[in-house]
Amino acid sequence: MDTTTGRLTYRDATDADVDDLVALIESAYRGDASRAGWTTEADILQGQRTDPEGVLAVIKSPDSRLLTVERDGAIVACCQLEHRGAHAYFGMFAVSPALQGEGLGKKVIAEAERRARETWGATRMHMTVISVREDLIAWYERRGYRRTGEMTPFPYGDERFGIPQRDDLAFELLVKPLV
Repeated sequence: MDTTTGRLTYRDATDADVDDLVALIESAYRGDASRAGWTTEADILQGQRTDPEGVLAVIKSPDSRLLTVERDGAIVACCQLEHRGAHAYFGMFAVSPALQGEGLGKKVIAEAERRARETWGATRMHMTVISVREDLIAWYERRGYRRTGEMTPFPYGDERFGIPQRDDLAFELLVKPLV
């Protein structure tokens, strides 16, 4: 189901969106193109952020959806929502670097939270963020997420997650009540 908010259209991704979504996610996090926005991980990780198989797996999973955001017919943002019982997992969040800083991310995360509540009855949203990404964690804290201190090791040696440029990477769990 499409929901239009201003010039934005929210919909679930389809197989036909895979290449555009991979390009968006890569542009938001990796390489020189990502430096146009503030969410870049180019200084801490090189290589890929995702691949077509990973995106397609999210689209095909019965407990997951890849919320796709379009403006004037072009995909400008996306995020993964996964139903995990009482909570939903938020991931694969990307906003086009050219549009970062305009409030689009705030709108997307608010819509994702609304959908997790209404679709699955989720009472909490969980996400993991690379712990050294203090600016990004602060942005999520301003949206009501809290740091838990619960860390998961970075998968060093698995290039599907990128090629680390430092040896102190871990994922921290952030949680927000959705009630």
